[in-house]
Amino acid sequence: MPHRKTEVDVDVSLRLRTTSGPGLPVPASLHYGADDPYAIHAVFRGGDADVEWVFARDLLREGLSEPTGSGDVQVRPCTESADGRPRVVLRLSSPDGNAELEADEADVRRFLRRADALVPPGRESRHLDLDDLIARLVS
Repeated sequence: MPHRKTEVDVDVSLRLRTTSGPGLPVPASLHYGADDPYAIHAVFRGGDADVEWVFARDLLREGLSEPTGSGDVQVRPCTESADGRPRVVLRLSSPDGNAELEADEADVRRFLRRADALVPPGRESRHLDLDDLIARLVS
């Protein structure tokens, strides 16, 4: 029996936006799994440790066309990129500070297409194991 793929992992190149210059490169990866169908896990590599942020897949999708998000993660299209290519800005906020990261829109769209092929939008609940979730909550 063939093994059904249940995860999507994509390395992406991000740039930390700065007040001057082209920004600093930030290696990162985006992860999506059918076992957590509403969430995207973004892992930013650098320094002494990786940093992981988890946010809604819909937030990333909606942020491709309009500013969205009101919490720790906000996403918006970017029209003022230095090279004129379509970009997406992820704004991350924490008690330790804020960061704006710029991603190539085409990379984000490719990632979302792969995630959507795995779990189509609107069908996330079919991939949840509610019995397991309830068992973990009451234990």
